[in-house]
Amino acid sequence: MKALVTGANGFTGSHLVKALQQRGDFVVGLVRESSDLTRLQDTEIQLVTGDITDRNALRQAMQDVDTVFHTAAFVELGLVDAAKMERVNVEGTQAVLEVAKEMQVSKMVYCSTIGVYGDTKGEVIDETFERTQEHFSSAYDSTKYEAQQLVDNYAVIGFPVVSVMPSGIFGPDDPHFGPIFKLFLQGKLKLWVAGDRMTGIVHVDDLVNAMILAAEKGERGEHYIISAGEIPSREMFEIISEQTGISTPTEVPQPIVRLAGNILDPIGSLLSWNPPIGKERLHYLYDRCVRVDATKAREKLGWQPRSVSQTLQEIATHLQSQV
Repeated sequence: MKALVTGANGFTGSHLVKALQQRGDFVVGLVRESSDLTRLQDTEIQLVTGDITDRNALRQAMQDVDTVFHTAAFVELGLVDAAKMERVNVEGTQAVLEVAKEMQVSKMVYCSTIGVYGDTKGEVIDETFERTQEHFSSAYDSTKYEAQQLVDNYAVIGFPVVSVMPSGIFGPDDPHFGPIFKLFLQGKLKLWVAGDRMTGIVHVDDLVNAMILAAEKGERGEHYIISAGEIPSREMFEIISEQTGISTPTEVPQPIVRLAGNILDPIGSLLSWNPPIGKERLHYLYDRCVRVDATKAREKLGWQPRSVSQTLQEIATHLQSQV
């Protein structure tokens, strides 16, 4: 198989590139001229340079390609460049769909997010759930929802595209939770927030496996939730603490966290700085709860992920070897 991976230098994209190459597939990667290619060291990928909205670059990248894996995305919460996020997540997905259809690509797998379902208010939902949240929680939330609508519309008109909807993507090189785990393993993470928040978890390599299975077995227009399970964030540290003996961080009371977020947001706006805690992140931590059931991926795709505890233990073991 000849495959194109958009966002090939990113966290998920780079793991997907390596998995495809291990299978013996020929892989093309679309990257920006300014992209950091560190994650692609020691790979034999063919790189095409261009913006995700550059249709000529996309045509070059999709030459003789069988399968397109669209992982490129602008992922961030808080004080973000909403126009840039719209361009990457929505306009970029539109461009990829247009060119993939034009080039008669035989299959496209879109890496979406469980966030498109909106706030489920703690209800555990599957792919049949219809979003009830009327507003959007963030620019990321709205742009990924818009992009998903584009993908679904292309499926309706016959284009062979399927969507995988991952929960929280974890791995030793995870740019979001990875640095937090490193601090914890170094004994430097003394405080934590929102310990009761349910966090869906999937190992990045299990997500990659699900995407490859979706390319092989996924049916046009279908959504596949990809999550190994969920756990309160407090218990993540308890699992690693039992393995390492490192004490769990102390939880900061919610009123203090909310006060800090409300203070930091205007400061961030003034200084063009995205603070670690702001109103948007407070909403995700305390007010929004998306819970999912990934039975469909297990039954229809034959997906068999490692457990949540195994995922966390493996990450801790890997990171400890580097501390």
